[in-house]
Amino acid sequence: MSAGTTSAATGEPGGADGFGGHAAEELRGLLLSRIQDVPDYPKPGVMFKDITPLLADPAAFTALTDALATLAARHRADKVVGLEARGFILGAPAAVRAGIGFVPVRKAGKLPGATLGQAYDLEYGTAEIEIHADALAPGDRVLVIDDVLATGGTAEASLQLIRRAGAQVAGVAVLLELGFLQGRSRLLGSLDSAPLEALITI
Repeated sequence: MSAGTTSAATGEPGGADGFGGHAAEELRGLLLSRIQDVPDYPKPGVMFKDITPLLADPAAFTALTDALATLAARHRADKVVGLEARGFILGAPAAVRAGIGFVPVRKAGKLPGATLGQAYDLEYGTAEIEIHADALAPGDRVLVIDDVLATGGTAEASLQLIRRAGAQVAGVAVLLELGFLQGRSRLLGSLDSAPLEALITI
């Protein structure tokens, strides 16, 4: 298992950017200690990474919120987009801490009013996510926040939605990247040199 903050543009561990060194290792250690492995969920052979113990710990949740808010400031984001559903839990407090707005990306049919939708492929079939059509202004810099980067399908669709709304992608930030699922490789083209930040990579 390895832990680190990496950028899609450089692929190098975080250093002078504020997430390198002893403080970063302390943060990663704290966060990892509050993430629980649940075997055989949601199906046999899968090791689920449960972040609910982290959310229940005020020190760990505060540290995570501060780290995500720091990324929003560093990448000059005007808005945070949170992906359903745990991206709401992580993204909303980070946006408040950073002093910027929060925009939810939801499964199709969950938002009232005019929306923009984006379909994407699943292992079997397709899914669709939506955003309010007026949620982002042209030129907004948007940081996408989610709990886990797995295969990258939902994150990729969110980047397409952001650009269709006329906004710019400031980056993607996740608590946990499951590197063996190759989500980073899938996102590289859609990121178009915007950073992909993972506080923990396994």
